Amino acid sequence: MKKLIANREIEVNEEGYLVDFQQWDKEICECIADECNVVMSEKHWEVVEYLQDKHKSEEPLSIRGIKRSGVINIKEFYNLFPGGPLKVSTKIAGIPKPKSCI
Repeated sequence: MKKLIANREIEVNEEGYLVDFQQWDKEICECIADECNVVMSEKHWEVVEYLQDKHKSEEPLSIRGIKRSGVINIKEFYNLFPGGPLKVSTKIAGIPKPKSCI
């Protein structure tokens, strides 16, 4: 299905995750973050870049993996991305929802 994000038609799945990562850019990211009630900071961008790198290398994402990454501690991760940090952060990063998320 298509959704208007940043004045562009973007293909998303039924949960609002981008179908085509190639459509992601910082403007799209900011709009998705706004929909998720997240105001992007330098730390948010660092986490987004980490998640995208993991996705590109086809490594599975999980809360435990985030904890071991050294990029962010779990408490801060939950504070930065409230309402399900892995689901919210991957949506903002433009990558598929991890299989570890229900």
